[in-house]
This record gives sequence, C-alpha cells and structure tokens, in this order.
Amino acid sequence: MKDLQEFERYMAHLGEGLGHADRQGGLRGYCTGLMAPLKRKSVEPMAAHLAPSATRSRHQSLHHFVADSAWSDEQMLLRVAQWVVPAMDFSDGGWWIVDDTGFPKQGRHSVGVARQYCGMLGKQDNCQVAVSVSLACQAGSLPVACQLYLPQGGPRTCRDARRLVFRKRWSSPPSRRLRWRRSST
Repeated sequence: MKDLQEFERYMAHLGEGLGHADRQGGLRGYCTGLMAPLKRKSVEPMAAHLAPSATRSRHQSLHHFVADSAWSDEQMLLRVAQWVVPAMDFSDGGWWIVDDTGFPKQGRHSVGVARQYCGMLGKQDNCQVAVSVSLACQAGSLPVACQLYLPQGGPRTCRDARRLVFRKRWSSPPSRRLRWRRSST
C-alpha cells in the first residue's frame, strides 16, 4: 500500500510538468503499462493489458498521449531529476556519463531507424540510436538528457515519417510502393 501511495505522489509530481491536467491520466496509464510484465512495451499491448474490455479506446488515448500530446520531454526529465537527485548520495563523488544506446527495430516506420551499429546486438542492423547524458553516483544513475540520433537521409521528424509511410502505402504504380521517398508537401 505504501508503494502505491508513493507511486501516486510521483505521478502527481510528474503530472505538474505536463502543462494540462487532462494529460495526467495518459501519463499514469503509460507508466503503469511500462511497469507491466509485457513482452512488448508499445501502446497496443499496454492498452490490451490495462483495459481488456476497452482496448481500442485505451489504445487511442495512450497513443494520443505519447504521439500527439504537447508535453515537454525536457520538463519531464527535469521533474524526474527534482524527485531523484535529492535522494542520491554524492559523498563519494559523482560522474557524468555520455552514452549511446541502440534499440533494435523490425521495420523502418519509426523516426531515426536505419541500418547502423547497434551495441545491444553487437553488429550493424536495423535500429534507432539515442545519445544520453546521465548523472551518476555509487548507488545509481539518472538520465538528465536524451536525444535520438537521426541518420543522414532518413526521416527527421514524426511528421516526415508519417509522410513516408503514407506515400509508401498509397503511391502508385506498385513498383513505387517499395521505395521510401521524401514528400515535398
């Protein structure tokens, strides 16, 4: 019960950085889904786990929170740091850690996906790469900044990626469907 109360306090603290009270339900649902024992942590499996009888509407609300809601990544990282840093013990010193992390991907629909070196796999493959800066002490570390690496020639934003997916699915003749092209609109 104490852990649940602490989780609720933490969600309230993070929720203050969302900019609008309506986004707090999305945050709570998304964080709960991330902690759930699911093999895939995308919004569809999370929605099915959180609301088995209303999966479609839950999927839509989670997707809106993650993809379309206008909250600030920087504000969220700041709110997390405000919560965690006071509990960190820097009596033995502290360190800044700069790291790159590869996330293996099956397709090419996500922004930044390209055939590149993926440390998680130990070879070149389809993946996204993020560069992070963390603050660390003996007991643990906390990411304070993170940026997705965007390979040259790939989609630069989610909007670009949506254009590419739309063009890939609906362009004609069929021989063009397999090629990714940047839209001029």
